[in-house]
Amino acid sequence: MKPIYSRRMLELGLIGLCIYFLFSPMVVQAGSAAENGNPSWFFLGIGLLGGLSLFLYGMERMSDALKNVAGEKMKDILGMLSSNRIMGLITGAIVTAVIQSSSVTTVMLVGFVSAGLMSLSQTIGIVMGSNIGTTITAQIVAFKVTKYALLLVAVGFGLLFISKKEKIQQYGYMIMGLGMIFFGMGVMSDAMRPLRSYQPFLDLMTQMSNPILGILVAALFTALIQSSSATTGVILVLAMQGLISLQAGIALSFGANIGTCVTAFLASIGKPREAVRVSVVHVLFNVTGVLLFLPFIGPFVKLVVAISPSAGEGLTGLQAAASVLPRQVANAHTIFNVTCALVFLPFISYFARIVYRLVPDKPLPEVEELQPKYLNEMLFHTPSLALDAARYEIKRMGKRVDLMHVAMMPAVMTGNKEALMAVRDMDEEVDVLYKHIVNYLGNVSKLKLNDYQNQKMLKLMGTVNDLECIGDVIEVNMVNIGEQRRKKGVKISEATQKVLLTLHVVVADALKAALRAVVEEDQAYAKRVVSMKADMNRLIEQANLHQTQRLVSEDSGKFEAYSIEMEIIEKLKRIYDHSKHMAKTVVELEEKKALDAA
Repeated sequence: MKPIYSRRMLELGLIGLCIYFLFSPMVVQAGSAAENGNPSWFFLGIGLLGGLSLFLYGMERMSDALKNVAGEKMKDILGMLSSNRIMGLITGAIVTAVIQSSSVTTVMLVGFVSAGLMSLSQTIGIVMGSNIGTTITAQIVAFKVTKYALLLVAVGFGLLFISKKEKIQQYGYMIMGLGMIFFGMGVMSDAMRPLRSYQPFLDLMTQMSNPILGILVAALFTALIQSSSATTGVILVLAMQGLISLQAGIALSFGANIGTCVTAFLASIGKPREAVRVSVVHVLFNVTGVLLFLPFIGPFVKLVVAISPSAGEGLTGLQAAASVLPRQVANAHTIFNVTCALVFLPFISYFARIVYRLVPDKPLPEVEELQPKYLNEMLFHTPSLALDAARYEIKRMGKRVDLMHVAMMPAVMTGNKEALMAVRDMDEEVDVLYKHIVNYLGNVSKLKLNDYQNQKMLKLMGTVNDLECIGDVIEVNMVNIGEQRRKKGVKISEATQKVLLTLHVVVADALKAALRAVVEEDQAYAKRVVSMKADMNRLIEQANLHQTQRLVSEDSGKFEAYSIEMEIIEKLKRIYDHSKHMAKTVVELEEKKALDAA
């Protein structure tokens, strides 16, 4: 990160600490007033909302840092996906543990399915795994480490100043974010402490033991803030003060699981049917799991108590409850999600059938305009995946440019007007994809990109421009050359056609290899294209020599033919130059990646 960004973070941190120390005495006074039966809801609200803000900001900061550190490996993790449902379950848990939000994971899945990067059956296992991954936050928070929160903030902040390496700074942001999560939890916990003796609030929390009410309240809260982890954090804060029973905590965590579906469902509105199906899977899985557990909430409470640590000696009443409830709620949250995933895992195929019946395919329109297949704004949550989507779309654009290049030579050398116009019309699809990809990469450039991702974005933009230039060379220059040949009645000899076609084959090979190098990030193909320069120069020299020999011959119309044939050679060289430029971007990017790793 740039130093100015660190300075802004320092200013924000200092302002936050000043506000905390400024208002903390007022919150304490509010606590004393509450103990006397006259709570000051204004200052209690400051503590609760301020703590929640710190919690959410810390989670966002930690999540961003984790994605920047692990983001480039995210596609490798997703590459593990197959029809193997167990691997999908594990992948969903890992990705959500990194992103710290099952809602975001499901939104990403909606984007993947919309882009055609994965099938519905693959997403079901990941949705199940995402619920397991989100329990990691609850387990971490349940450990009573809030007193070390500011130490973590200080350590993380120190890394930002000690090291200039971006990767080390990201670790600093990650540690600082974790500290802010704990600090926010501590602020909320301190703000709620006075409510231990405020009977109306205790009566209200008693009502949360009603499973239906607890589920509805937590689902609504989660839908509003769009974070089940934040809801779980608030539940744990209530547990830390002994303000809720274990049954109420379980009911509230059930509600959080249902409320987190709202984000993905909203994200799927207006998207393809496959994307809607992903959100329906999420809703069905979470709601069905809650409904199955609901009748057994009593025995479930006993099971959780049995496997969780007991209160320390000498603790009674609220103190005893506060000492054990956070761990019990976190354990209940984990057991519930793991059990649901394991129970439903064998029935993934049945889930898929139900979803296909609930969300059937729409009839296809008679005429469908070309649209981008992989570009999806939902992938902006993880910039590395958004860049990968751009690569896949570039592959589609490249295939169309390659088809133009294949059809070009027969049309230019011997084709009629219809053949030339057919080549020109092929560029329309190239132009459509070019516009979409450029706009998409422009939006990606506005995201929080690390240095490598920024370089990758620029290289992909250069590749798109090279493909567009190749398309323009074919559409404008080569088609015009063919038109001149046709209008002037020039006939290209078989010997010259053989020379030009040999050169064309080499250029076509370079274009295909360059595209493969970009799409697959294959340095070997990239180096192969760059190394072809010597062969290209030799072939062009031979072609020029052949044309010179033609020029001194006594063939009629030799000057018109010479001019047209030399233009074809020059345009083929331009196409190779653009292909070589595409390949060089891959080599340079891989060299930078290796340098950064060192």
